Amino acid sequence: MSLTAVLLAAGSSPSPSSSESTAVTLPTVQDAQKSATNAASWVEQNWSTWLAIGLRVLLILVVAAVLRAVVQRAITKLIDRMTRTAQAVDGTALGGLLVNNERRRQRSQAIGSVLRSVASFLILGTAALMVLGAFQINLAPLLASAGVAGVAIGFGARNLVTDFLSGVFMILEDQYGVGDVIDAGVASGEVIEVGLRVTKLRGSEGEIWYVRNGEVKRIGNLSQGWATAGVDVTVKANEDLDRLKATLDEVAEKMSAEEPWNELLWSPIEVLGLDSVLLDSMVIRISARTMPGKSLAVERELRWRVKRAFDAADIHIVGGETAVEDATNAPDATEAVAAPSVHAAPDSPQSAAASPMVQQRTVPK
Repeated sequence: MSLTAVLLAAGSSPSPSSSESTAVTLPTVQDAQKSATNAASWVEQNWSTWLAIGLRVLLILVVAAVLRAVVQRAITKLIDRMTRTAQAVDGTALGGLLVNNERRRQRSQAIGSVLRSVASFLILGTAALMVLGAFQINLAPLLASAGVAGVAIGFGARNLVTDFLSGVFMILEDQYGVGDVIDAGVASGEVIEVGLRVTKLRGSEGEIWYVRNGEVKRIGNLSQGWATAGVDVTVKANEDLDRLKATLDEVAEKMSAEEPWNELLWSPIEVLGLDSVLLDSMVIRISARTMPGKSLAVERELRWRVKRAFDAADIHIVGGETAVEDATNAPDATEAVAAPSVHAAPDSPQSAAASPMVQQRTVPK
């Protein structure tokens, strides 16, 4: 049989079924070779661009990492230098009062944390934008969206931002620290922890106050510089002023020379004179400049010594034993007050006239 007859017989055979017609045709070697040739050509045309982008991104990341490490190390050295400066001041009498280890540690940690966070945010944020720009991504819509989101977050968390910024400036300006006694307006007490958002205070009765830094409008620091101890002594108006001043001067001189009060007192105890003069009493003011936070202790000791000195000199303080004796010897004020009505007095003629008459019985004989 010839080849032509075979081909004709095959052509006259019945058509294949639908399942045979939908069979997947495998790619030929020529198709695969063509695809590989196109891919290689595309890679050959763009490899230089990819290499340039990759090198640029790598350079940006390396520079950002190195710059971040350098800046953080510089910040750490700056904080260490501040700590060493405070430790050098610690040797002086005033330096030991204004700063302490816990206060320096917390202040250094807070300042270092803020500066490192800001530096990292700026460096890494700039590097991220530069990487996106290297990939030829349009940054205008991204920056616009970030701006809108920042405004929305700023309105929603404005109290948090206010607390944070207020805390940063309080720490940077060293307005107060751990161990200081402050009056923050909304609360007062001893500072036990200083944070960027909240400050913890220990009240006079042991309670702990959590004060948001953004709510503090004024701060009165009672532990910086020096404090004033003032004592008012109230005596009778007929006391001898010269004897009073001599007694108080003796108390002040003796207390200023004794330990530990001679270290707590930063100025001599002064008798300022009469603070007020009333009809039956007068007030003498005593004042002294003391170490910060020690004014209450000095005032208590000064009152104790003044009372003992006055008892020894037979000088009576108003409100003491003398006032009680006068109160016991004073006449009863109600004796001089007339009755509200003459009928209320049983011995008065009006009361006798108003009483009913009693009929006398006659006894029969």
